[in-house]
Amino acid sequence: MTDSWATFGADLHLDLSAGRGLRAGLTEALREAARSGRLAAGTRLPASRTLAADLGIARNTVAEAYAELVAEGWLTARQGSGTRVAERARPRRAAAAAPVRRPARKGPSYSLRPGSPDLGGFPRAAWLSAARRALTDAPNEAFGYALDGRGRVELRQALAGYLARARGVYADPDRIVLCAGFLHGLTLLAGVLRARRVREVAVEGYGLDFHRNLLVRAGLRTRPLGVDEAGARTGELTAAAGAVLLTPAHQFPTGAALTPARRAAAVDWARTTGGLILEDDYDGEFRYDRQPVGALQGLDPDRVVYLGTASKSLAPGLRMGWMVVPQGLLDEVLAAKGPTDWASSTLDQLTLAEFITSGAYDRHVRGMRLRYRRRRDELVAAVAGRVGVSGIAAGLHAVLDLPAGTERSVLQSAAWQDLALHGLSGFRHPEAVALPARDAVVVGYGTPSDSAWSPTLAALAAALP
Repeated sequence: MTDSWATFGADLHLDLSAGRGLRAGLTEALREAARSGRLAAGTRLPASRTLAADLGIARNTVAEAYAELVAEGWLTARQGSGTRVAERARPRRAAAAAPVRRPARKGPSYSLRPGSPDLGGFPRAAWLSAARRALTDAPNEAFGYALDGRGRVELRQALAGYLARARGVYADPDRIVLCAGFLHGLTLLAGVLRARRVREVAVEGYGLDFHRNLLVRAGLRTRPLGVDEAGARTGELTAAAGAVLLTPAHQFPTGAALTPARRAAAVDWARTTGGLILEDDYDGEFRYDRQPVGALQGLDPDRVVYLGTASKSLAPGLRMGWMVVPQGLLDEVLAAKGPTDWASSTLDQLTLAEFITSGAYDRHVRGMRLRYRRRRDELVAAVAGRVGVSGIAAGLHAVLDLPAGTERSVLQSAAWQDLALHGLSGFRHPEAVALPARDAVVVGYGTPSDSAWSPTLAALAAALP
């Protein structure tokens, strides 16, 4: 078979005018390309026959140029490997001029930051199998522009069945809108609320500052609700708020589950005032010592926007989320998103649909539930008798209650242990003056890899009082 550039070499742009005659010009052009780095070390050059045909010169001319550059050390030629640009040592700078280079710091050696799963637990083999099946079965139009702003119908149908079965969500596939994670969904909803002339959104007194900041950037004021062992104090909701952002199944970061009475109070407020409840069900699949807590959306699908993601159950890098939107809000959300689904890869959507319908998603969640429960139990055992532990019935994080006035010193001690750790005070809304002072750290036990888990626990134990 004749060598071809498409298979055995790199396309070359060469100026043959640099030397006297064709061979000298070709030799100098190749030498200069290698010297300047335009031809990187290891680049495989075209066969002499191929390059000669492309340049319109004799094959022997190319072969002689190659041979000269091999002799000079610019190229290497081995049987079966072809002709390649040789590796060359870079010239050393004078010692006085050489800058002092310090190794880049990649961050703390250990991390217990909440909000991330164990990325090593991503089901690579099962996901690859689902991707193969999805790719094989995908219709040709799936590779074109995605013209339905809601996302692929295959995934919306799969999610409707799963959410109804596992989370108690009333989810018509036509009312599911796919998005690139929770923040994307919240961004769309913030724009819709602003367009509806909403000025204030109630939020939990403890929560993520970048969620609050997103709402503020959209022109919405955030007002904190009190939070205790029964979750957000939804009885504090007033008509001034046009919406409320809640984490009912597992309050972040305190870990409390919103009680039935407070769920009912939230729904009553929404019905009375016409407000919307934005339900962040970020880790609802992971529960350990209690029966599953269903989604708040099941109480009133017309007043609750349900938001879920694959960030905790699979991996945040998938950028895959979904909203179950009340019918009366659907057109506005779709208008905010735009007519095409540009946010998520069509093939990833089809793969997740196959992953769910095949049962692989349920198997993965069950396996990770056991894995995280073991970690939670080991965490509790490691700190037993030293600090109180709460919020551990579900989710991927726990709250370690500390003696009054010690949160800052524990965080400093953790830094000395090269451990990334977050204090509870960092999640407190700046206007939540009515919340009682509470010293604690929020431990994300889903974050470390299996190999790092034991030394991370040891670093935590050393940092505690």
